[in-house]
Amino acid sequence: MEKLLVQTELCDGCKDCEKACEGVHGVSRITIHDLDGSYYPIRCQQCEDAPCEIICPTGAMTNLGVNPEKCIACGFCAISCPFGAIKIEAGNAHKCNHCAGREEGPACVQACSKRAIEVSDCNDIIARKQKAHIEKMAGLGKKPKAKSFLSVITSDTRAKKSFEE
Repeated sequence: MEKLLVQTELCDGCKDCEKACEGVHGVSRITIHDLDGSYYPIRCQQCEDAPCEIICPTGAMTNLGVNPEKCIACGFCAISCPFGAIKIEAGNAHKCNHCAGREEGPACVQACSKRAIEVSDCNDIIARKQKAHIEKMAGLGKKPKAKSFLSVITSDTRAKKSFEE
């Protein structure tokens, strides 16, 4: 399953993603929030058991988007969203659908000059994390390398210096 992932430490709050999304959809489906100089993009997480889909009285809401013909803009979806990612504007609910059907992919990913937003497959991320963990665990049983003469002298010098201060 593909997800839009955001590396918040790379986001500089430029809001190019918001502008690009609004340009494609008319309403930005991503919102950047500034909290003490750090920026946090809010967008739909495409929940598997989406609360917005469960509560929608007309069946307009799916975990991958909104059917505008069925939507009555009641707002129940926005209230039930645990991420606050659904907007009610212009008589419809709006939420990210990864720019489904757009050949170029998500507009926000293309617009982000810092490459803070990317589309990633969850299974690939899990596999990478498992590999890194296995490599770390495999290294625990190995004997530490013998210290070189230079590192012994350097650490001894640092220790003496800290005692003198």
